[in-house]
Amino acid sequence: MSFTVPRGTTHALVGESGSGKTTTGRAIAGFARPTAGSVRVGETEVTELRGRGLREFRRSVQLVYQNPYGSLDPRQSIDQVLIEPLRNFGIGTREDRGARVSRALELVALPPEFAHRKPRELSGGQRQRVAIARALIVEPELVVLDEAVSALDVTVQAQILRLLARLQQELGLSYVFISHDLAVVRQIADTVSVLQRGRQIEHGPTEQVFSSPEHSCTRQLLEAIPGRGPGWVI
Repeated sequence: MSFTVPRGTTHALVGESGSGKTTTGRAIAGFARPTAGSVRVGETEVTELRGRGLREFRRSVQLVYQNPYGSLDPRQSIDQVLIEPLRNFGIGTREDRGARVSRALELVALPPEFAHRKPRELSGGQRQRVAIARALIVEPELVVLDEAVSALDVTVQAQILRLLARLQQELGLSYVFISHDLAVVRQIADTVSVLQRGRQIEHGPTEQVFSSPEHSCTRQLLEAIPGRGPGWVI
């Protein structure tokens, strides 16, 4: 596969289960090493990084997972969850980390008093906002969102998608958005790659791929969208 994500845009990876979406996302973030090929983020060749260089790189690329409850330590308060990456990367001083936590919560539209709550005291949507805040608190350039809204109900999902769009505009973020939900992908992505069995079978601007799919697998994915009416594909 081969694709480029211009700065400030969203590239989606779609495909059936086992198509390689998550593996690709983890390779981009430096958590998996491809057996061949090149992964470049900015001027950095990710596949050549080792040790301290790889650790420092992970500040610039952050992952947000599908299950916010599973990715947050239930024993920690929300401020502890958010301070941990600051401490790990040596960002800020003990005195100013509280202000950074408040700013991160503000970015994801959560009130400052949530800093003292535990994950179990928050709703699914609120926990996912915390997971996004944890990713953003280290000021990354690229965020890999692995099925980050698929566990949420439709109303909360729409709220998180609007939040992601606002944050991208305000902070100039780039996203790699992994999803099996093509309706969501159409909302958020500028470009898309369709994967099948570890290969990229189709790639291009989202509207182009959705309106004129060239591969039978892409057509099948589009046809499987619940509630898709006759005019859904332009």
